[in-house]
Amino acid sequence: MAVTPEEIGLCGCWQVIAVQRQSLDLTKPDEPAAREIGYYASSLTLDEYDDQAILAAIRGHWSAIENGTHYRRDVSLGEDACRTTERKGAAVLASLRNLAIGIYELAREAKRTKVDTFKSWCQQQTFSTAWPLLQR
Repeated sequence: MAVTPEEIGLCGCWQVIAVQRQSLDLTKPDEPAAREIGYYASSLTLDEYDDQAILAAIRGHWSAIENGTHYRRDVSLGEDACRTTERKGAAVLASLRNLAIGIYELAREAKRTKVDTFKSWCQQQTFSTAWPLLQR
Protein backbone atom coordinates (compact mmCIF):
# COMPACT_ATOMS: atom_id res chain seq x y z
CA MET A 1 0.00 0.00 0.00
CA ALA A 2 1.50 3.32 -1.03
CA VAL A 3 1.37 6.22 1.42
CA THR A 4 2.88 9.66 1.39
CA PRO A 5 5.44 10.61 4.05
CA GLU A 6 3.01 13.27 5.32
CA GLU A 7 0.35 10.60 5.90
CA ILE A 8 2.63 8.85 8.40
CA GLY A 9 3.94 12.01 10.07
CA LEU A 10 7.25 12.47 8.23
CA CYS A 11 6.83 15.89 6.70
CA GLY A 12 9.71 17.01 4.50
CA CYS A 13 10.54 13.45 3.54
CA TRP A 14 10.33 12.39 -0.13
CA GLN A 15 10.16 8.64 0.23
CA VAL A 16 9.58 5.86 2.70
CA ILE A 17 11.35 2.65 1.76
CA ALA A 18 10.51 -0.83 3.02
CA VAL A 19 13.26 -3.45 2.83
CA GLN A 20 12.47 -7.10 3.48
CA ARG A 21 15.28 -9.14 5.02
CA GLN A 22 15.69 -12.81 5.71
CA SER A 23 18.17 -14.02 8.27
CA LEU A 24 19.36 -17.50 9.10
CA ASP A 25 20.48 -18.60 12.53
CA LEU A 26 23.59 -20.56 11.60
CA THR A 27 23.50 -22.41 14.92
CA LYS A 28 20.04 -23.78 13.99
CA PRO A 29 20.29 -24.82 10.35
CA ASP A 30 16.97 -26.71 10.38
CA GLU A 31 14.93 -23.64 11.29
CA PRO A 32 13.45 -21.50 8.52
CA ALA A 33 14.80 -18.05 7.83
CA ALA A 34 13.37 -15.25 9.94
CA ARG A 35 11.71 -12.48 7.96
CA GLU A 36 11.72 -8.83 8.99
CA ILE A 37 10.88 -5.58 7.28
CA GLY A 38 12.93 -2.46 7.89
CA TYR A 39 11.53 0.96 7.07
CA TYR A 40 13.64 3.92 6.00
CA ALA A 41 12.74 7.56 5.47
CA SER A 42 14.66 9.49 2.84
CA SER A 43 14.91 13.05 1.60
CA LEU A 44 15.96 11.72 -1.81
CA THR A 45 13.47 12.26 -4.61
CA LEU A 46 12.34 9.29 -6.68
CA ASP A 47 14.48 10.31 -9.66
CA GLU A 48 17.74 10.82 -7.69
CA TYR A 49 18.52 7.14 -7.04
CA ASP A 50 17.23 3.92 -8.49
CA ASP A 51 16.29 0.96 -6.27
CA GLN A 52 19.75 -0.61 -6.43
CA ALA A 53 21.48 2.64 -5.44
CA ILE A 54 19.13 3.09 -2.47
CA LEU A 55 19.77 -0.50 -1.34
CA ALA A 56 23.53 0.09 -1.64
CA ALA A 57 23.22 3.23 0.51
CA ILE A 58 21.25 1.33 3.17
CA ARG A 59 23.77 -1.53 3.19
CA GLY A 60 26.65 0.95 3.41
CA HIS A 61 24.99 2.75 6.31
CA TRP A 62 24.49 -0.46 8.30
CA SER A 63 27.93 -1.76 7.40
CA ALA A 64 29.52 1.40 8.81
CA ILE A 65 27.45 1.16 11.99
CA GLU A 66 28.01 -2.54 12.57
CA ASN A 67 31.69 -2.51 11.68
CA GLY A 68 32.48 0.85 13.21
CA THR A 69 30.71 2.40 16.14
CA HIS A 70 28.52 -0.51 17.21
CA TYR A 71 31.38 -2.99 17.13
CA ARG A 72 33.55 -0.72 19.24
CA ARG A 73 30.78 0.05 21.70
CA ASP A 74 29.63 -3.54 22.06
CA VAL A 75 32.71 -5.71 21.68
CA SER A 76 35.36 -3.38 23.09
CA LEU A 77 33.27 -1.64 25.74
CA GLY A 78 30.67 -4.34 26.49
CA GLU A 79 27.67 -2.09 25.90
CA ASP A 80 25.15 -4.89 25.22
CA ALA A 81 26.20 -6.69 28.40
CA CYS A 82 25.64 -3.57 30.52
CA ARG A 83 22.57 -3.94 32.73
CA THR A 84 22.08 -0.31 33.68
CA THR A 85 18.33 0.30 33.63
CA GLU A 86 18.10 3.91 34.78
CA ARG A 87 17.77 6.30 31.83
CA LYS A 88 20.19 8.90 33.23
CA GLY A 89 22.80 6.28 34.11
CA ALA A 90 22.56 4.75 30.63
CA ALA A 91 22.96 8.21 29.06
CA VAL A 92 26.06 8.91 31.17
CA LEU A 93 27.61 5.56 30.22
CA ALA A 94 26.85 6.16 26.52
CA SER A 95 28.52 9.57 26.77
CA LEU A 96 31.59 8.07 28.42
CA ARG A 97 31.80 5.39 25.73
CA ASN A 98 31.56 8.08 23.04
CA LEU A 99 34.27 10.07 24.83
CA ALA A 100 36.57 7.03 24.89
CA ILE A 101 36.02 6.42 21.17
CA GLY A 102 36.67 10.12 20.47
CA ILE A 103 39.89 10.16 22.49
CA TYR A 104 41.10 7.07 20.64
CA GLU A 105 40.35 8.69 17.28
CA LEU A 106 42.21 11.85 18.36
CA ALA A 107 45.22 9.77 19.40
CA ARG A 108 45.21 7.89 16.08
CA GLU A 109 44.88 11.06 14.04
CA ALA A 110 47.69 12.75 15.97
CA LYS A 111 49.84 9.61 15.53
CA ARG A 112 50.16 9.40 19.33
CA THR A 113 49.43 5.68 19.49
CA LYS A 114 50.87 2.66 17.77
CA VAL A 115 48.11 0.37 19.01
CA ASP A 116 46.07 -0.92 16.10
CA THR A 117 42.83 -1.82 17.87
CA PHE A 118 40.51 0.19 20.05
CA LYS A 119 40.19 -2.61 22.60
CA SER A 120 43.98 -2.84 23.05
CA TRP A 121 44.20 0.93 23.36
CA CYS A 122 41.48 0.97 26.04
CA GLN A 123 43.30 -1.64 28.08
CA GLN A 124 46.40 0.59 28.22
CA GLN A 125 44.64 3.83 29.19
CA THR A 126 44.62 5.62 32.48
CA PHE A 127 43.34 9.10 33.24
CA SER A 128 46.87 10.49 33.11
CA THR A 129 47.44 9.11 29.59
CA ALA A 130 44.04 10.19 28.22
CA TRP A 131 43.88 13.70 29.74
CA PRO A 132 46.70 15.22 27.62
CA LEU A 133 44.86 14.19 24.46
CA LEU A 134 41.91 16.33 25.53
CA GLN A 135 44.14 19.34 26.19
CA ARG A 136 44.94 19.87 22.52
